[in-house]
Amino acid sequence: MAIPGSERFSSRPVDPQVVAAGLPADLPVHTVTQEQVDALDPLTYEVVRHRLWSVTEEMGEALKRMSGSPIVTDANDFDFAICDEVGQEVQVGLYNTMLVGAVDLAIYWTLQNRATNPGIREGDMFLCNDPWVGGGLHQSDVIVFQPVFHDGELFAWTSAICHEPDLGGVGLGSFSPAAQDVFAEALPTPPIKVVKDFEIQDDVADVWVRRSRVPMLVNLDLRAKVGSNTVGRKRLEEVIRQYGADTVKAVMKRMMTDAEGRLRGKLRSLPDGTWKATGYQDQSHEGDRGVHKITVAMTKADDRLVFDFTGTDAQTGLINCTYAGMRGGVMLALLPMLAHDIPWSAGGLMRCFDLVSEEGTINNASFPAAVGRGPIGPAWLTGTLVAECLSQMLDRSPDLGTTAQAACCGTWDTAVVAGLDERGEVPQPFLNIMMEPMAGGYGARPQADGMDTGGLFCIPMGRIPDVEMTEFLYPLLTLWRREEPDSGGPGRQRGGVSASLAVTLHGSSVPAGLVLASAGKAVAQNSGLAGGYPGNTGLDAVVRGVDAHALLAEGRIPSSVEDFGAEVEVGHCYAQSYVAPGEVLYMHWQGGGGYGDPLLREPAAVAHDLAELKVTREGAERVYGVVLGADGAVDDPGTRETRERMRAERRERSSSPEVGDGRVDLSRARAVDDNLVVDGTQVGCAHCGLELADTTRDAQLRLAVFEGPSSTAGPQVTSDPEIYVDEPIVFRQLSCPGCLTAVYSGIVPTSHEDHVADLDRFTASAG
Repeated sequence: MAIPGSERFSSRPVDPQVVAAGLPADLPVHTVTQEQVDALDPLTYEVVRHRLWSVTEEMGEALKRMSGSPIVTDANDFDFAICDEVGQEVQVGLYNTMLVGAVDLAIYWTLQNRATNPGIREGDMFLCNDPWVGGGLHQSDVIVFQPVFHDGELFAWTSAICHEPDLGGVGLGSFSPAAQDVFAEALPTPPIKVVKDFEIQDDVADVWVRRSRVPMLVNLDLRAKVGSNTVGRKRLEEVIRQYGADTVKAVMKRMMTDAEGRLRGKLRSLPDGTWKATGYQDQSHEGDRGVHKITVAMTKADDRLVFDFTGTDAQTGLINCTYAGMRGGVMLALLPMLAHDIPWSAGGLMRCFDLVSEEGTINNASFPAAVGRGPIGPAWLTGTLVAECLSQMLDRSPDLGTTAQAACCGTWDTAVVAGLDERGEVPQPFLNIMMEPMAGGYGARPQADGMDTGGLFCIPMGRIPDVEMTEFLYPLLTLWRREEPDSGGPGRQRGGVSASLAVTLHGSSVPAGLVLASAGKAVAQNSGLAGGYPGNTGLDAVVRGVDAHALLAEGRIPSSVEDFGAEVEVGHCYAQSYVAPGEVLYMHWQGGGGYGDPLLREPAAVAHDLAELKVTREGAERVYGVVLGADGAVDDPGTRETRERMRAERRERSSSPEVGDGRVDLSRARAVDDNLVVDGTQVGCAHCGLELADTTRDAQLRLAVFEGPSSTAGPQVTSDPEIYVDEPIVFRQLSCPGCLTAVYSGIVPTSHEDHVADLDRFTASAG
């Protein structure tokens, strides 16, 4: 239930023109006419546009050089923006792209609620970490943003935002696994003036830093963001002096209009239709054993997209995000998939879609829902589902189909370790959010495997921390950090593999606290596409009752959890625990989903994967049906025989519908994806030509259906879903009844409603 009076802090769709019209008379703004925008010459436009790009790049470098947090300096979990006078995003960074969906909301809110009291003046900067207002997606995302004035008029805004290591609350790192509302988490702070007359306000800064378990890092980040904005303001003023305020503003407006126009043009070239996707978060908080649904129907008509999240489950636990998170999730997918060749003037791009959602749901939560998991849970899953819908649409395009992509690593695997660092003369507390899961696996594309440990879809320039730097900063010893074979989703094109990490305390004689917070351990969140399998399920564990240092002293170097020969305590999705000296924290995060049926993968590619340690022999034969000799060479007769046997096993284990002998003319049919084609009203198999439906008489595709234990999917399933949830989780595979080529492969709850057989997407126009 929403708390009365909290409505003022709720993010909602905002019309920038309405914001501008509501400003007080004593806050004049600088703007230009459409005639001035149209009068720009191409050369000046390009030069100034690139100057604005360089301003944001310099802001990012300034933030990295001044921050002391490895989250910023190593992992690049931050972003920045230049906005116009009312907050529309003109230029954004290539770092955490989910934040793009929230920056302008904070500025809109500030203009509507701070313009009169305390006022918006030259030399001000505002700080905010309220995800209902915007700026960030949960309280740990802290934005500092400033108005930029020229000749007494509000000309623009700049902003810098990054994830803070800890801002208080019950849980370490501000992750509270048992949270049921926001009052158990870090305090959300609406925009507050932290800089006045170009000077940091010490009283505000002290109040801000006081809440943290690591005040020095939070204090450094605050000043780094102030410094980054200062760099942005000074560089922007230099551009204005060189080219004139009207010219610079005309370029800013033109940048957004051009981005909008190019995206609309791309949308017009794609088919109209409706595509659907549904995903799940396993567990909502410590002690919960449920699965919680987010569902989306994406409708594309002419040059506009509508994302309808109606039917998403009600907010629960800490796996919620606000409207800003839902919007950020959409941008997570849209920027790299539809706008990879368009300048990221987000203010223009966001004009091309609408969001439909019920308030009080997982990805549009009402205050006071717990939202600590917001960006790395529901917002991330929202982006994954939107990407799935976009990929289904793109798959139908001869020109843009290569940009379709299976799900990337699915979620962020959170582990926070905090304790006492005794390596110096005076013991000091430490807190480390393990950033190694930055090395997630990318999803496969129709013509390419996913990048192995390629990073995160939402942070294009993300990096994995340096092991030596981690060991220098914290009393931790890394036993291994390596890629894991079989973790990439099997497919005709393989998903990128993920990695694992094993660490133990080194320089601390007392147990360290441990917080775990991640999903995708029972239900796959790194789904495949066009019959491709999901990547690996996540697994976190603590090896109990072992002395890793004693093993090393004996000359034994463990290379697997089993090598420790001790009890393995599997961590739930959300848990509070500890790691004692000598014990080992093990993390195995997620790889990318596969594309296409793995039985269609070239055997030579599987042999290469084995040689490169991307798959095991078991995975090669069990999932891909490829038999390899002792020398790693492909046994062609054995492979043909094994694949024929596997198809026969699919036929035997599946329930198949009644199918006739109708055939689709493959010579004239249009491809829908790797496996399906359309010829008039007929939908058929792209491999054997069997008619699977006629849109004039059938409600769904006629497909063979198999359900079995999730482990049936292959060795990439590393965890038992019964550990985490009560609802049965199955490997569900839908195949062509004729040739048994997989059309869909997923690890889902038994209640999951399949969308792949829906005929909506086959009745769409060609675009």
